[in-house]
Amino acid sequence: MSFRGVFVAVFLGTALIVAAFLLNARRPESEVRRPTPALVKANGRCAQCHEHETGAVIHEFEMSAHAAAGLNCLDCHTPLEGQEILPHKGFEIARQVTALNCAGCHKDQYDQYLRSRHAAPSWAAVTGSTDFTAEQIAFAEEHHPGWVDRDPNALAQLEGPAAITKGCQKCHDIGKPNADGSIGSCTSCHARHVASVELARTPQTCGQCHMGPDHSQLEIYNESKHGVLFTAQHAQMNLKADPETLSAADMPVPTCSTCHMSGIGERLDPTHDPGERLSYFLFADVSDRRDDFRRAQQNMKAACLECHTNNRIGSFYREAESVVKSTNSLVKQAREVIDGLRQDGLLTPAPFDEPIEFAYFDLWHYYGRTAKHGAFMGGADFVQWHGFYELVNKLAEIKHQAAELRGEVAADDAPSDADTDTDTDTE
Repeated sequence: MSFRGVFVAVFLGTALIVAAFLLNARRPESEVRRPTPALVKANGRCAQCHEHETGAVIHEFEMSAHAAAGLNCLDCHTPLEGQEILPHKGFEIARQVTALNCAGCHKDQYDQYLRSRHAAPSWAAVTGSTDFTAEQIAFAEEHHPGWVDRDPNALAQLEGPAAITKGCQKCHDIGKPNADGSIGSCTSCHARHVASVELARTPQTCGQCHMGPDHSQLEIYNESKHGVLFTAQHAQMNLKADPETLSAADMPVPTCSTCHMSGIGERLDPTHDPGERLSYFLFADVSDRRDDFRRAQQNMKAACLECHTNNRIGSFYREAESVVKSTNSLVKQAREVIDGLRQDGLLTPAPFDEPIEFAYFDLWHYYGRTAKHGAFMGGADFVQWHGFYELVNKLAEIKHQAAELRGEVAADDAPSDADTDTDTDTE
């Protein structure tokens, strides 16, 4: 080949290489960026393998505060006492990372969580006390009497193992006891490898479980002014702010964690017990004040004061407590009907073998809760149409079914749709 031919070939080859680099530089970062051991600050052998096998895990970790602080994979995956050991590529790692691993650095947060209903009471609400040690039961009963030393949930047992495994337990495992003696999974709220405070402050994280007809907090939040403003101003929020210095300047619109857990301003310390600021137990059929009512309400009002006046807060609480009282009254009426039937031998002791028992469960578990949560979270439609309207409707149904069971009316005397159709388009 002549010198000219060699020159042209070299020139064209160089041009192609340069063009390839230029084109590659214009590709989105997400297409070309690959995590490296240096970026993730992990053990080289872990990252070198997992960047190819499970690349998303490496990407998640490199975005985390743990990576920024210099932690490596084995800081969390090294097996602790009581944990099953998994031999893996020359290392010994824990087959399952649990809250025990997290508690090594986050002991205060873990201790706060253990006192909460997210801990043992959550799992026991489905399975009862079977999976807990005597020591765990005794500790939980000090804080939540009757909520862990209990039988398995009757409705869950009726629905069966498939519903329990793929349904109930997917939320309630936030309080599942682990083989190493710890309870719960921090990753329910923080995820596994990004371990993000930003994620925990996002309403959708809480809404993974706090949604649906029996605890529709996410839907209520989305309807509320807080939810509307958060949707509109999400880009302006500093969701990554340090929990110790978080202020209204970081989050001028609250999310779930702002009110229930964050140490916002100078009035409150952060907590991993979301019940510390709740003055009523709204999940119950009839809601009473909690034992620490005054302290809890004072703490929640302190969060409100970051944005609202004392007068506005006081008015809001009075209105919400009025809803609780009215809801309690309707539920008590329905409960008296059920209790009367059972006392007269017209219902069996079993909780879910008669249609009227399901109707009563719907009344308080769906509509009563919804009205109460709507009142305390600013969801007007959930107070009325999804709450009180359904309450009075279901109460009428229960009274009619009770009359049928007592033989006071025939089963075919139930009012027809035509008889009960009224113009409800008034609000």
